[in-house]
Amino acid sequence: MQITEPTIFIQQFLNYLKFEKRYSLHTLTAYQTDIEQFFTFINSTYENPDLKSINAMMIRSWLAGLKAEENLSAKSLNRKISSLKSFFKYHLKNNHIAQTPMTTVVAPKINKRLPVFVKVNNIETLLEHVEFPNNWKGKTEKLVLQLLYNTGIRLNELIQLKELHIDTHYQQIKVLGKGNKERIIPISSELLNHIKFYIESKPNELKHLPNLLVTEKGKPLQPRTVYGFVKQYLSLVTTIQKRSPHILRHSFATHLMNNGADLNAVKELLGHSSLAATQVYTHNTIEQLKDVYKKAHPKA
Repeated sequence: MQITEPTIFIQQFLNYLKFEKRYSLHTLTAYQTDIEQFFTFINSTYENPDLKSINAMMIRSWLAGLKAEENLSAKSLNRKISSLKSFFKYHLKNNHIAQTPMTTVVAPKINKRLPVFVKVNNIETLLEHVEFPNNWKGKTEKLVLQLLYNTGIRLNELIQLKELHIDTHYQQIKVLGKGNKERIIPISSELLNHIKFYIESKPNELKHLPNLLVTEKGKPLQPRTVYGFVKQYLSLVTTIQKRSPHILRHSFATHLMNNGADLNAVKELLGHSSLAATQVYTHNTIEQLKDVYKKAHPKA
């Protein structure tokens, strides 16, 4: 089995991720980029080795070159290692190789950074005191900010949200997350009223559209557009460097944790597959406790 034409191996793996794992287009593109980059290096440096002949030394050589030539961060290198681990695990499972070369490839340590978030008072200023344009665009932008902060949903989940996903009786929304996994998120009476008002305010030519959030031309919102106006509005109330839709997700989780929410409950609300991803938000809680201790304890 020669890798003179590695496309077939890559495509088999990508088909598995797309149709069985149901990964998003963004995730598929990331995997494809990493793996194609790896095979370009392998084929040019080691003259098209057999798939079974690829070993850990070759992989470490590729990673070392990336670190030296492209000055990649530990986080970026870890992503590439993760891509290769998944790739070789797939081919091991399908008996294309007898063992994976990734067992002795060690991922570099990443310095843990606390998730950046917007303070509660700044969120209140944004949603209660900032003036939005009195037109359909302004109404859409305000509801986007309210949904992102009040539910913690991801940008892609927000864009895909349908009117039929709003359960007014039980005050909850159904969200289609990563891997097409559905989850239910409770919403406040206040947010529900904002959603109802938005739906009722839709011009007649937009009322038949399935998406909850649409432009004045009836088109679904585009990620770049949402990034743009979220950054614009957050700039009015905070000086933090990162001002993206994902920061409002961080803010949602951090504010829940700081107010004593159960870690498992936050995990479910965020749609995380494991507690490890959610536990990062406990660090902000600990930092808050340290701050309280320093200010209040006479011996601090």
